[in-house]
Amino acid sequence: MTPHDQARAIWQAGVDAVGGYAATELALRDSARPDRILAVGKAAAAMARAAMDRFPGTPCLVVTKDGHGDGLPEDIELIEAAHPVPDTRSLAGGRALRRAIEMMSKDSSLLLLVSGGASSLAEDLVDGHDLDDLTALNTRLLAEGLDITAMNTERRKISHVKGGNLLAGFKGAHVDVLAISDVPGDDLMVIGSGIGALPDHHDFQAQARIIASNAHARASAADKAAELGLDIVANSEALHQDLPTLATQVGAQLRNLPRGVVILGGEPTVVLPENPGQGGRNQALALALAKEIDGEADLTVLVGGTDGTDGPTDAAGGIVDGTTWTSEAESFLTAADSGSFLAQKNALLMTGPTGTNVMDLLVAIRT
Repeated sequence: MTPHDQARAIWQAGVDAVGGYAATELALRDSARPDRILAVGKAAAAMARAAMDRFPGTPCLVVTKDGHGDGLPEDIELIEAAHPVPDTRSLAGGRALRRAIEMMSKDSSLLLLVSGGASSLAEDLVDGHDLDDLTALNTRLLAEGLDITAMNTERRKISHVKGGNLLAGFKGAHVDVLAISDVPGDDLMVIGSGIGALPDHHDFQAQARIIASNAHARASAADKAAELGLDIVANSEALHQDLPTLATQVGAQLRNLPRGVVILGGEPTVVLPENPGQGGRNQALALALAKEIDGEADLTVLVGGTDGTDGPTDAAGGIVDGTTWTSEAESFLTAADSGSFLAQKNALLMTGPTGTNVMDLLVAIRT
């Protein structure tokens, strides 16, 4: 097995461990049947499949990203919308979720399945705001390189469904919220901008649980590395700074890496230029690290979004080594066009939708 193959296997083991189906199926084993199932986010389809297998025949609505709902049973209501910038279908998804909540009877129970990406995929705007306002807000937040907590704080200000507002409309008896976390600290008020958060004041019984996170993924990735006979040099959630800072810090760490594996998780921030090219934060970080490890022939680095999509692309990220960087790569990195360069080098990480979303994973191997 080559170092590239090892890195992919380690990364995939981490992703598989936090799969939406497996995590939801395990969490529901001792749960009572709900009257309604709502699932929203990038992992919504996989989570809903598990819930429907456990509770067949229960009315179910899924709001997820384009292409992530393929293969769902016909009796599940499906709305697919855009990510990371919302579209009209996002407004339809938000309204459908809110309407489903408000129509539930006094003694009913709800199972709400939440995963990352819900901020863009489902929205119901307060009066005085429209899709143009929402699109402009999301485009600005993405370009400014804010972290997810800051972005979601801004999103909640104009929303009927975020920040606990969705469940504020629930008049039933019981809510069970299961969430897959894609944010630091695994805070329900931050995941999906709080679309699954409990309101400050409510009369219903509620249970809210985080069923998968970046920490779970990194632990399983480390187990796979050990299975492959590799020493774990570092394993931490350390990818939460701006990309240039991370590239410098992680690059120095990797150049001094002894034989073994580094596993890092998190979600880097990127400030985009006007008219950015192809790629997302994982492809950009992979290429920036290729520059940092240029000439280190025994170093391999994989950076990938655990949901299988990096920004507005169909790649999960990139996989580079000490031979990837060339002098012409600088212009691609500066233009936020890392994906185009990595494609030329056959260095894109392509997985398709994974059925989960727990931020990003970096796997680096020194052989």
